[in-house]
Amino acid sequence: MLVPYRTRNAFSSFNPFHDFDELERAFFSDHGLSEFKTDIREEGDSFILEADLPGFKKEDIHVDLDGERLTVTAERHSDYEQKDKKGSYVRCERSYGTYARSFDTAGIDTANIKASYQDGILKLTLPKKTELPASARRLEIE
Repeated sequence: MLVPYRTRNAFSSFNPFHDFDELERAFFSDHGLSEFKTDIREEGDSFILEADLPGFKKEDIHVDLDGERLTVTAERHSDYEQKDKKGSYVRCERSYGTYARSFDTAGIDTANIKASYQDGILKLTLPKKTELPASARRLEIE
């Protein structure tokens, strides 16, 4: 298993379990979906934004436009939160809550954005604004 290499302070005490502790802390932390991952690529006259949102229902994902800001919000609910804290769970590690990311849409034709969701991936097609060439004109000299 690969773990990031870190230099250790020569004066610190040696802990042979330090790497295992760090691995466990990273694996079981609550930061798994605090910011979902996205890819954005350019395809000619548009951009394609793909966001990894596995395990979300389509109706729990919202794409909102406010001025030049596009915000993707996803909310995951938990049966664990509705039951008593012990219930029949031995350990509950999956993340629940609301996750959101915002993107600048300056230069995007926001009236023609298309969205789809399939196999845990939200796909947004963001068409570029078409630049109208400045019309040439002659100015009158007074």
